[in-house]
Amino acid sequence: MNFRTQVELPVKGAEICHSDRIMLWGSCFTENIGCLLKENKFQCDINPFGVLYNPMSIAKALNRVMEGGDYLTSDLFEARGLWHSWMHHSAFSASDKDTCLEGINTRLNLSSSFLKKSNWLIVTWGTAYVYALKEGNEVVGNCHKQPDKLFERRRLSVNEIVGEWTLLLAKLKQINPDLKIVLTVSPIRHAKDGMHGNQLSKSTLLLAVDELCKACPECLYFPSYEIMMDELRDYRFYADDMMHPSKLAVDYIWECFGNAYFGDSAKGIMKEWQDIRRGLNHKPFNPDSEAYRSFLSQIVLKINRLKEKLPYFDVQKELDQCETLLKIS
Repeated sequence: MNFRTQVELPVKGAEICHSDRIMLWGSCFTENIGCLLKENKFQCDINPFGVLYNPMSIAKALNRVMEGGDYLTSDLFEARGLWHSWMHHSAFSASDKDTCLEGINTRLNLSSSFLKKSNWLIVTWGTAYVYALKEGNEVVGNCHKQPDKLFERRRLSVNEIVGEWTLLLAKLKQINPDLKIVLTVSPIRHAKDGMHGNQLSKSTLLLAVDELCKACPECLYFPSYEIMMDELRDYRFYADDMMHPSKLAVDYIWECFGNAYFGDSAKGIMKEWQDIRRGLNHKPFNPDSEAYRSFLSQIVLKINRLKEKLPYFDVQKELDQCETLLKIS
């Protein structure tokens, strides 16, 4: 007997390899998957503007990355002793406007270069609701806890999203013809929209994704929302806030993602790397023993062998960790 409804994963097509460059945009679910990709030594650029939730803000940010051009003081505003950008997460905010601009523009320039060479763009939409400044009707990426009276909140229509993203996808194809795009809808519920409002929002996003994937052959859909709602429809798969997926749920969705987009080669490299990571995390009974020094030396050998096989592998941090442990022991 089968006690769950299993979501059908995308048919195997193009595979993500460790030599690929992957850019990720979107909600905090993007951060979850992006961090797991990085942990497994994939080459990633995750959320160059910080977490963004709605399709319009993400499109606006991607357009800025494609067009280039530094942010200026006129693009910032000051509130409660900090300088902010309406398009960036508060992680970029600073008490000094030059520091704020430097952080924003450094990341912008790096991401502009990265996008042109990227093989994959993975985008997670979280909500169809947007906040637009009443003055100028500009959709913002982050309200920075400014007064509600400054904004108009509304839900995007399917046509608005599809129209904006059709233009964006055409631009992306011009600067990077071989770019493959994975679209997904975040499984995280937005309680502040109300449960009915959340369903309307997610439905809008799902309909828009469906339209785009039908029209654009380079667009693929990964069903993270459906996996959470159907396969994992039990509160034991939620975090304490009952809104975010638990670590177990994220790990399961990650496993599904791997089954959809990783080939045998990538999975083999990941297994090899996980064995090395387990060794690095090992807590020795006697860190001063010759046996532990020999154990660490073996790990260094394994890392160097992997680096020889995969020159693009960034393992400097782990080699430095081994060197430090060898000096201490």
